[in-house]
Amino acid sequence: MFHDPPPTHHTYPWQPPPPPGPARRPPARPPLGHHGDLRILRSAYRRQRRVATLTALGYFTLFLILSAFAPSFMTGTITDGLPAGLVLALLQLPVTGLAIVLYERTARRRVDPLADRIRRQSALDARREATR
Repeated sequence: MFHDPPPTHHTYPWQPPPPPGPARRPPARPPLGHHGDLRILRSAYRRQRRVATLTALGYFTLFLILSAFAPSFMTGTITDGLPAGLVLALLQLPVTGLAIVLYERTARRRVDPLADRIRRQSALDARREATR
């Protein structure tokens, strides 16, 4: 019942080569899993995460370094007894908000349009495959 595929090598030196298999036409476009847009989407998303993370984490790290290695700066007053450390600590909230705004902005401008285009293309591919 089951037929073994023809060997890819000659069993005997005088044996003719096996006949070629049926010729298959390559797809007009590469399958979606190998699509260049997915690589672009992944790199845009990676860049988006890095910018937002480094914005918030970088500021917090700077605050920690200043707290550990520049205590005279952190305890110094800015105006009317307001220490610089307190001002920098309170600025952590706006910096975190800035990181969130950057994340949303880059998502709307770069990542979401790519994801929508890939989503539409995959829906078209699925419809084409269903009609075959």
